[in-house]
Parts: sequence; structure tokens; C-alpha cells
Amino acid sequence: MSVTVTEKWDSREQSAGEQPSVDRRFLVVGTSDDIEAHSELIAQTPAIYAGLVRQSTHLERIAENAWEGSVRYGKFEPPQTGDSSYSFDTGGGTQHITQSLGTVGVWAAPGVFPPNFRGGIGVTKDSVEGVDIAIPVYNFAETHYIDAALVTGAYKAALFYLTGTVNNGPFRGFSAGEVLFLGAAGSIRGREDWEIAYRFAASPNVQGLQVGSMTGIAKRGWDYLWIRYADVEDPDAKMLVKRPLSVYVEQVYPYTNFAGLGIGV
Repeated sequence: MSVTVTEKWDSREQSAGEQPSVDRRFLVVGTSDDIEAHSELIAQTPAIYAGLVRQSTHLERIAENAWEGSVRYGKFEPPQTGDSSYSFDTGGGTQHITQSLGTVGVWAAPGVFPPNFRGGIGVTKDSVEGVDIAIPVYNFAETHYIDAALVTGAYKAALFYLTGTVNNGPFRGFSAGEVLFLGAAGSIRGREDWEIAYRFAASPNVQGLQVGSMTGIAKRGWDYLWIRYADVEDPDAKMLVKRPLSVYVEQVYPYTNFAGLGIGV
């Protein structure tokens, strides 16, 4: 049975003035499922009516397969100067690693003593191949509507120079070293203000890492960690094997004060 949406005779209650609105009322018949009834109410009613946009919907059951729905239309209110909006995702990133957190098990043929690589992944005679893994990266964006008088050439240059830098102090609840500024994109709205979107990525600082026999390693979120391997004799396997002998943590991004973004910390 198809779902029908029919406008009621007492529909289209209106108000005028600075905040005009229209309320349209409907009968939704042909389903006992509230989700389906609501979806059909939205699908079978216009998104714009009399120059007003659909702002909200309401649904109330009146019989087993019948619902009374309403749609309110109102004036579209664009963001005002000083407004902000936010979005995020935790899709993460990837990283190539050559060391595991721990070797879970080793199996070998009878009479063979498997070499102990101390957590090395994909160890060959000449190299340590490693593997690509997913790592936690928190991507977030903010859109701010900024007075045109504040978006000067100097401010745009500041955004340019801050792109590709890491916070040197707390920012948005993250510790220093955890947030990378990926850049900003802006467009002017008339002569009053700019709509500017700022993009960031956050990666956690870590303490107490262990690589092979080396412990107590600290790494800030956007520093780069790499491992030096060397051939070491494994007396049980009676062969030379590659093992981690030293760990290096490198700073690869400059650290700056994000207060220069002008959107608070």
C-alpha cells in the first residue's frame, strides 16, 4: 500500500512581519511506521513555500495507519557577523610503522629456531619492510563570519604563515603539540563580512613508548619517530638479524601561537 500525503482543509495558518511563517497541515495515510510516515511527509511536501523555507516538521498518530503532520515554513536567516559553526570527523590517518606493540606469537618448522626481531615487522636480510596502519587523527573545521574591517592583507598573510604549523600552547582543549593547522579558505559576503573556514587535525601526544629494549620514549603528536636498525647476532638462531638499536623523534613542523588566527584558543 502506497503512502499518501494530503493537505488538510484547515491548513496554511500564516503570520506576517519581521518573522513571517506558514504552517501547513497534512494527513499521512498508509503506514503504521512512524519513520516511514515522517520520511513521506518530507518527501511529498515542498522545501520552499511562498518564498519561505521549511524549518521544522511535526508528526502525530491519529489511527493505526494514519498520522497528522505539519510543516512550518519561515524566513531563511543567513549567518550573521560574529556567528560560527563547527564540524568534525574521526576518520583518522595512516602511518607506516616498522615496530609492533608486541609479538603475539612465533611458529617455526621442527628443528628451526626462529630469530627474535624484538618487534620488527617484515624483517628481511637487507631491510625492515614494516606495514601501514590506521592511526587516530581528529579532523575538525570551524567557520567564522568575521567583520570585513578585520580581514586585512596582514591578517590573510598571517593565515598563510600559520598554515602547516602546530600549536605551541593549549588550543580547543588540546595540549601543545597536538593540533596541526591545515589552512583556511574565505570568501567575502557583500561588504560587511567574510565567511572563513579553518581546518585542523589533531594527533595525541604520547609518553612511555617502548621500542625493542628501549623504554620511556616521548613523542609529541606531530613529531616524526623513526628507528635505526642494525645487524645483531642471535645466538639461538645462529644468524645475524636486524634489531632496533636507537629511536629518533624529529620535529618536522614549526610551532606557533594560534592566537594569531584571531578565533580564540
